[in-house]
Amino acid sequence: MTIEASKIRLLMELRRRGITDTAVLSAIERIPREKFVTETFQDQAYENIALPIGYNQTLSQPYIVALMTESLKVGDRMKVLEIGTGSGYQALVLAKLCRRLYTIERHKPLLEQAKARFDLFSQTNIVAKCDDGTKGWREQAPFDRIMITAAAEDVPPALADQLAIGGIMVAPIGEDKSSQFLIRVTRTDEGFDVEELEQVRFVPLIPDLPE
Repeated sequence: MTIEASKIRLLMELRRRGITDTAVLSAIERIPREKFVTETFQDQAYENIALPIGYNQTLSQPYIVALMTESLKVGDRMKVLEIGTGSGYQALVLAKLCRRLYTIERHKPLLEQAKARFDLFSQTNIVAKCDDGTKGWREQAPFDRIMITAAAEDVPPALADQLAIGGIMVAPIGEDKSSQFLIRVTRTDEGFDVEELEQVRFVPLIPDLPE
């Protein structure tokens, strides 16, 4: 099967599973997922599965990327923070939808690879840095939207504090992979409203930088 046919099959599967946001589907259609994995896994790039990218990290399955992005309700005038750049794939999807994306990765080699991909695709509205994602990016706060792409036991307080009033955060939360749920947090004048979306499996969100 050709890459184009595989991509069409994947988009049809995403629609069957309830992804209806045309902007999200268009972003996924335009980004060549095969460029984000090693040659070993390129023939699986458009399968609806997670794929390894090194450093015990993964490229999330396309359905989860689509679900998290759709749930975040990103607008084209918004400032978005992503925690966990990884391969850069999710960052590029978000960057297609927002005004400016700030993204943080704790593994410097992964970040350098991701930044090279941002340059390759001439995506100029992304600002990336190597840091402890649990601390957020205070200098650029508040953010209209925040996405966390690794699982914490609870929402890191620093990230909750950096969410604008009316802002939305989407994150996997749970102590282990068998009990993680994707949640959507909306900040209000009174506090935070939390919705549980779907059971998921993510690598853990780890504070500090690797030694």
